[in-house]
Amino acid sequence: MKQFLDADFLLQTETARQLFHDYAKEMPVIDYHNHLPPDEIASNRQFENLTAMWLKGDHYKWRAMRANGVAEEDITGPADDYTKFRRWAETVPYTMRNPLYHWTHMELLNPFGVKQLLNGDSAGEIYQHCQEQLPKWTTQALLQHFKVDTLCTTDDPCDTLEYHKAISQSGFKVRVLPTFRPDKAIGVEDVAGFNAYADKLGTAAGMNTDTYAQFIAALRNRHDYFHANGGRLADHGLSTFYAGNFTAESLNVAYAKLRKGQTLTPEEADAFKAGTLHFICEWHHERGWVQQFHIGAIRNNNSRLLSRIGADAGVDSIGDWQVAQAMSVFFDRLDKVDKLAKTVVYNLNPAYNEVFATMIGNFQDGTVPGKMQFGSGWWFLDQKDGMEKQINTLSNMGLLSRFVGMLTDSRSFLSYSRHEYFRRILCNLIGNDVENGELPADIKWLGKMVQDISYNNARSYFGF
Repeated sequence: MKQFLDADFLLQTETARQLFHDYAKEMPVIDYHNHLPPDEIASNRQFENLTAMWLKGDHYKWRAMRANGVAEEDITGPADDYTKFRRWAETVPYTMRNPLYHWTHMELLNPFGVKQLLNGDSAGEIYQHCQEQLPKWTTQALLQHFKVDTLCTTDDPCDTLEYHKAISQSGFKVRVLPTFRPDKAIGVEDVAGFNAYADKLGTAAGMNTDTYAQFIAALRNRHDYFHANGGRLADHGLSTFYAGNFTAESLNVAYAKLRKGQTLTPEEADAFKAGTLHFICEWHHERGWVQQFHIGAIRNNNSRLLSRIGADAGVDSIGDWQVAQAMSVFFDRLDKVDKLAKTVVYNLNPAYNEVFATMIGNFQDGTVPGKMQFGSGWWFLDQKDGMEKQINTLSNMGLLSRFVGMLTDSRSFLSYSRHEYFRRILCNLIGNDVENGELPADIKWLGKMVQDISYNNARSYFGF
């Protein structure tokens, strides 16, 4: 019987252990997509307690606590921070076989050195142990501890990027770069919200947004601003791809309707999204950026919790949107005019893994190794089973060796254990193949392969 969370955690063979410990373990981290707050990095925040560092904003843990019968008052409500921590500790034993059980104990072990299992009985001792260490684990100290080379936050086009500028000028060794996330620019279902955003965009760009041409010009202005301040990535969180037929006139008409407070028909909305995204993606290509598409979430399902807590309350789930035909049309439109940028596509519905992995193969063009990327297991799939399925699908349908690897997609500075988790899973899959005689025992090449997937491929691909 193996010990839980020992040095060889998840590594089932000698080859897997060699690949991880000798090659993957010490590689730096490029975290090319996360939701970390740049103001907390700029200020080098020191957290007041473990709950503030670990639980606030973590909707994964919130979902588990609700499922365990914890009252909302003790999750996101007015309860004091230690009570919230204790309720989480009491929930942890019930998360066995949920990835939260692994992540929780990995995050306590590194950086805090906690080897005890977290539960109601150990809660007080573990809390106190971690509290004593908090002064040294500031945000910047954590990033350096986890060997983070570069991280890319997720930012609205209207953002001033003042904190990114401050970090860049501070001499902090970790590169913190913005990512252009223009989702609100196509959020036409909420007409009032869209109009408020169009006004805000105009203010940020210093120009009117009365017409569609002005609206697009304002977006382009902010795209230029991000590029001037280190931005080299964009991210689009979409339910599915959009492939409606659009013309300059149809976009002008649709925008005019929106500005008059009128709701678009489904066909008009699809075309507006398709056209606006097409223009934005052309800019990505012109600038040499990488564009990311997170596809497949159905969001804010629980209206009661949405109204009480707001977005990101932990009430999102996997959707079953139709995607293949629209994805094909969307990428083909860009490819036909030679404006298809380097692209990472993340799938949230595992039933569509092969759909995504084969679709990106249609648009590889030989200009860049792995130009079109089937992104790492995302959100509900960034756990052992989801990662293995993504790795196996990519291996079957493409080139795993060219994969740009893992990202945190997290709001927590302790989530860098997920990079270690991914590397262990990757090395274990390859090690098992070697020991089953399905791959040669060419440790030098395989070691290079896991180092490339862990770090080198991302370094070359993103070109920071």
